[in-house]
Amino acid sequence: MPALFDASGSWKVGYAYGENGGKPAAERCNSLAHTEKSAKRAAAKPHRAAQARVLRIIGGMWRGRKLRFPPSPGIRPTPDRVRETLFNWLGARVSGARCLDLFAGSGALGLESLSRGAAQVTFVERDAAAVRELRARLSEWGASGAHVEQGDALRFLAGAGGPVDIAFLDPPFDSDFLTAAAGLLERGQWLAPGALIYVECAARTGLPPLPQNWAATKSKQAGEVGYHLLTRV
Repeated sequence: MPALFDASGSWKVGYAYGENGGKPAAERCNSLAHTEKSAKRAAAKPHRAAQARVLRIIGGMWRGRKLRFPPSPGIRPTPDRVRETLFNWLGARVSGARCLDLFAGSGALGLESLSRGAAQVTFVERDAAAVRELRARLSEWGASGAHVEQGDALRFLAGAGGPVDIAFLDPPFDSDFLTAAAGLLERGQWLAPGALIYVECAARTGLPPLPQNWAATKSKQAGEVGYHLLTRV
């Protein structure tokens, strides 16, 4: 293969024969550099994916703070834009409210409620990693009035509990947990008179059968997510 530099030290294009098919050596070097860059970009993808598992608090005393949650396929957090709409709907009802965040996942809905002045929030989540992260955030932020229950949401509702003013229901879309949880909330007298219930479900299927005394007051769609606010009447 001819040298890449002449006697004066200037660059000249040589050809590499054989397995490189007669490509100029400079072109081969550029190809190698491009391959290395592609490999680096591919290696960076897991890092970006990990960074994506972060949410921020939208309003209240913790506004702008970020919370991490584990990359579990079962955790589908409510997007920032949807949470902003939801808490605009809730308005002043959050301050001083007793809240129940079932199927809490990242805990974003309950944390947003505490940030905006909720008196107490009970989080129920069965994923151990998610529970550890949530407890860590509550401790780090010095939260008061918060309780995290690790376990099955339906089993939790089968027990005794005090009435709540706001309930968040965001179960896995491919389950029938929503109807079951709604029935348990009513039978167990978990809801105060006039309580507000927030529900997320697949937009393509719409709301499943719910108690007759739950009146839908707000409904919107964001992509594949349908989200609704109901009032217990």
